[in-house]
Amino acid sequence: MAQTLVEKIAQRHAVGIDPDQEIRAGDFVTIRPKHVMTHDNTGAVMPKFRQIGAVRIHDPRQPVFAVDHDIQNHTPENLGKYAKIAAFAREHGIDHYPAGTGIGHQVMVEQGYVTPGSMVVASDSHSNLYGAACCLGTPVVRTDAAGIWATGVTWWQVPPVARCRLSGRLRPGVVGKDVIVALCGLFNRDEVLNHAVEFVGEGVSCLTIDQRMSIANMTTEWGALVGIFPFDEALRDYLLGRAAYFAAGRRPGDRRPDSLGGYTRDDVERWWAERAALDPDDEASYAVELELDLSSVIPHVLGPNDVKTMVSLPEIETKRVAINKAWLLSCVNARLEDLDAAAHIVRGRSVSPGVEFYVAAASADVQAAAEANGSWQALLDCGARPLPPGCGTCIGLGAGTIKAGEVGISATNRNFEGRMGDRNGLVYLGSPAVVAASAIAGYIAAPTAFQSVEPRTAFRAATTDARSIGAVEVIEGFPTAVRGRALFLDRDNLNTDGIYAGKHTYNDAMTPEQMKAVVFENYDPEFRALARPGDIVVAGRNFGTGSSREQAATALRHFGIPCVIAGSFSETYKRNAFNNGFVVFECPELVERLRAKLGPATAATVAAGDLEVDYQRSVIRWDGREIAFPPLSPVAQELVVAGGAENVVKARVKARLSAST
Repeated sequence: MAQTLVEKIAQRHAVGIDPDQEIRAGDFVTIRPKHVMTHDNTGAVMPKFRQIGAVRIHDPRQPVFAVDHDIQNHTPENLGKYAKIAAFAREHGIDHYPAGTGIGHQVMVEQGYVTPGSMVVASDSHSNLYGAACCLGTPVVRTDAAGIWATGVTWWQVPPVARCRLSGRLRPGVVGKDVIVALCGLFNRDEVLNHAVEFVGEGVSCLTIDQRMSIANMTTEWGALVGIFPFDEALRDYLLGRAAYFAAGRRPGDRRPDSLGGYTRDDVERWWAERAALDPDDEASYAVELELDLSSVIPHVLGPNDVKTMVSLPEIETKRVAINKAWLLSCVNARLEDLDAAAHIVRGRSVSPGVEFYVAAASADVQAAAEANGSWQALLDCGARPLPPGCGTCIGLGAGTIKAGEVGISATNRNFEGRMGDRNGLVYLGSPAVVAASAIAGYIAAPTAFQSVEPRTAFRAATTDARSIGAVEVIEGFPTAVRGRALFLDRDNLNTDGIYAGKHTYNDAMTPEQMKAVVFENYDPEFRALARPGDIVVAGRNFGTGSSREQAATALRHFGIPCVIAGSFSETYKRNAFNNGFVVFECPELVERLRAKLGPATAATVAAGDLEVDYQRSVIRWDGREIAFPPLSPVAQELVVAGGAENVVKARVKARLSAST
């Protein structure tokens, strides 16, 4: 049978399957990823690891620690957490990259952990970036990370696969960020939600690896679980360059002398000789087919405060949208090409009065290269304010966050309401060149003149049979039904920053009571006054998009919400929910009926009457109607009954320890 690239790589990393079994989209598999990266959230994974009864790392070569999020926080509490992470790494022989090394995803690629044909996961939603190196990069959650540390494996459902064909060549001044901005804006109706996207076509060859990293990274905001490019000559040349770097010896402090990252020229040539094994089969089946002519792409911006609303540069430039802040940083756009492009624009010019321009390299390596070629100094000379290589402002931590009433333009990957500071600030997203040009102009501006062009695209979805729904077996311990008042949150793409703000994410001392007190504060500060335990939350499409923070699920469980029903979910949010014993499921028909009955939203949260969920018959009873929903799988029910994946892994560890004594 023919397989896609994603299915082939999943096959390589699946364990415990029949030798004749061919992995397909939709299959639940046990996977053994090559690596699992954790960052500041390592501090939260460590106690989970201990709570499941593990005493040693199953394979010290698998985990990689790269501290990058809250590195501007020099309080004793945060420095103490970082010290504990470093001590844990030393104790267990794990590669550890301390604060200042760079953003974890960049470090994983730079230091050689990400290789073609491998599967690398991370407890961060932008693990998709690894697809630039023909690696199956996808997010897991903290509970999964602890389980991988303890057992080497975790569960994964192979997603449906989309094929995105890129044709033509980019116009001068158009970059990878412009491509993914166009894809997010043009295909903005969940066409690739929870899919793995394989990029193919002659247009791929004109994209640099830096540009592919930008595109793969932001497939997350597009709604995908994976964004992966082929193994071609451009990637081979990049890998050979990194192999030469490893052979010459890294700069002091780049890594421990015995670090497990890195590869040799011979490794790269061997992979290249075997690359045919990574070609998707000609007859492979795809759930979705998309096309984009790269020659029809011009710079656009997304927003404000929305990654699916796109405005062309020629259009928004005429409006002269004044800005207060500009940011060139993050794992999507702070590599050398990005800094060089911005430096070219600002050289010999000054930041507009009243504008704060912040810049941070993706890694110390990148900053050193920009310092060596003069780009870093050019940015400083124009008035840019340097920040250490890390995430920082992108997640609303450290210097330069947006304030109420301010407007900003950012080269980051997200501009969700409240993510980069005050929820009453407005943030647009654009390419590094657009950010630099805007910082100089004082309003959102293009680096050069572009004429509006009609994008050339195509889309086709495979036809699928409707899923039959009927009575299902409810396992012992799982409720046959729940009843409660429906609270309708009529918002599509309600992101995790809206559910549980980023500023709380790395406060590991938050108690359940404190977590309850901040649910939905960036979406609806009035929610907590209206809601009560036992209420059932109903929301729109793509609920829980954005960051992979598990508290966006656990905070609702702590509040006493028995389940969330939505038109659709971010797969990462769904994974977090079930891994923590919290029920979520999809029922788009209920959402449409609520919208039809209630009309346009009069408030962010609306009480919508009593609702009953019958899990045994897989129906919802509301407003005198029965509405069917897909039955919960035994895997999902088992996770809930066990109290989450942590307890499932704990049982495995206990059994392993008993067998060894």
